[in-house]
Amino acid sequence: MTPNNELRLLPWLGPEGKPCYLSTDDASGHLSRLADNIEAVQLGMATDLLERASEALGDEDAESEELRHLVTDLTEALHEVLRAATSRGHRLPVPTSAHEQSNDGPRRPAAAFG
Repeated sequence: MTPNNELRLLPWLGPEGKPCYLSTDDASGHLSRLADNIEAVQLGMATDLLERASEALGDEDAESEELRHLVTDLTEALHEVLRAATSRGHRLPVPTSAHEQSNDGPRRPAAAFG
């Protein structure tokens, strides 16, 4: 089983657009590796898309149809990135003691002064 008896949210949708889950205790199994690879591809595509969007923002001559297509692609990429983040977040180890929680828990970024 996955940590904490959690099912792994997979980076693809099943029939009827429903989420797919994997229950395994083998993080190096075929489906786990496939999911890791697909997540890596999705994150890479999102990075490329973000670069394209940044360029489009600076293009005053961008066509509305081109921008609409870009927003559609960005929306799909954001769904994929959020699914990967959710899946990875659920697989993080859970601290076993209060001491670990206070020392290893999330930290706030230091305040930036400009």
